[in-house]
Amino acid sequence: MDKFPLTKEGFNALEQELKNLKGVERPNIIAAIAEARSHGDLSENAEYSAAKEKQSFIEGRIQELEAVISRAQVIDTSLNKGDIVRFGAFVLVVDEDTDKECKYQIVGDYEADIEKNKISLSSPLAKALIGKEVGDVAEYMAPGGKKSFEILEVKY
Repeated sequence: MDKFPLTKEGFNALEQELKNLKGVERPNIIAAIAEARSHGDLSENAEYSAAKEKQSFIEGRIQELEAVISRAQVIDTSLNKGDIVRFGAFVLVVDEDTDKECKYQIVGDYEADIEKNKISLSSPLAKALIGKEVGDVAEYMAPGGKKSFEILEVKY
């Protein structure tokens, strides 16, 4: 079985989501289904159908989270030091075409969130950055063409 690399923070967030789904969302949806059943004919009951659909989503997400958590490989990034980009690094880069600076953290697939600038270890940008150090240029193929980023800073 494959292991899923996660930062300690990412692992804790997944555990918290699982706890919320099991302790709050699941009981709430069971209550909503019971309420919808009390309204009578289930074949034309939109509340019941919506509640059952939400229950299905919640149960699927619980199964997914349990599988990921059971196969997680939590990597303590606080032990990393230096200027070489590795898993868990916060990397400040500058786009060589636009001179726009951006800071990314390289994380596992299940904690990646581009809105929070957390990029997956398996993404093209992260693959280009891994192993490089401050001052190096990382190049990769983006959907819009070739991109080049100079690494300005690496922190853990």
